[in-house]
Amino acid sequence: MLKFVLFRLLQAVPTILGVTFISFLIIKLAPGDFLDQLKLNPQISPETIERLKRLYGLDEPTLVQYLKWLRSAIFFDLGYSFQYHAPVTQLIAERIPNTLLLSVSSALLSWGIAVPIGTLAAFKEGGKFDRLVQAYAYSFMSLPSFFLAFIFLFLASKTGWFPIGGVQSPDFENLSPVGKVLDILHHLFIPAMTLSLVSTAGLIRLVRSAVIEVLKSPMVVMLRAKGLPKGMVVKHVVKNAMNPFTTLLGYEIASLISGAALIEIITGWPGMGMLMLDAVLSQDLFLVMGGLYIGTIMLIAGNLIADLLLAWIDPRVREREFAR
Repeated sequence: MLKFVLFRLLQAVPTILGVTFISFLIIKLAPGDFLDQLKLNPQISPETIERLKRLYGLDEPTLVQYLKWLRSAIFFDLGYSFQYHAPVTQLIAERIPNTLLLSVSSALLSWGIAVPIGTLAAFKEGGKFDRLVQAYAYSFMSLPSFFLAFIFLFLASKTGWFPIGGVQSPDFENLSPVGKVLDILHHLFIPAMTLSLVSTAGLIRLVRSAVIEVLKSPMVVMLRAKGLPKGMVVKHVVKNAMNPFTTLLGYEIASLISGAALIEIITGWPGMGMLMLDAVLSQDLFLVMGGLYIGTIMLIAGNLIADLLLAWIDPRVREREFAR
């Protein structure tokens, strides 16, 4: 297994190089940059702009700029943000906790609901409960998440039950520890529920289909023929049906950074989504590259964790890896 992990880490190197180089090239091919916007300010002289270009290395060839950025990025020195006048690492470190809070809570909620509901619907295939679950799944899968976010925001503005935007209330510092937690959860409700309702719909269908496939397999016929209790049969069915979802978990981890970006922007949740939108609109080169770099690392780490979990759950995977 150690050999497998080392091999995957070596595979990650060309992936990171390819993603970052192509992204850097696309950004540089776009017309203008952040410093071009400063030329519109009559108080900033052309000499000052040229000095800034030399300071940030923007007067050098694109390949040289990329190699210098890459050399620093290896040590997580992601440069300096033009717009925010702060190190990119500091800006990302400030926003990542909010994105992680939103994404992790919505992912846990989605998986915590989808697995038992999808499994129960599969065991009651064709029944009223199964039809009700499928109706929910089809309805919310066809509903765009941004539209659902707008509905929640409209209801919140009309009822005043939930705050719109932000993570904390103005009087947050005066609240008790329990009050602070409840206040954050109060602000978290709209973006988390928006992500969870849509994500749960798709996951329920996948879980239901996987469980039905296992239920119709010869393995289950054998288990029932042996007279195993229903609880043991359910345990074996769920364990075998979860293999494809372990791989899917890798992409869920990657989405902790990027998946909730649109909902963050719409609901005013101050996470990585808002930060990256501002960076793209202002052509903040180093901030955009920093966000992409962290997102790529999260994708690779997520896939690696998913592979290790799959090997832990399924002994056949371990045997294949050790046989290499």
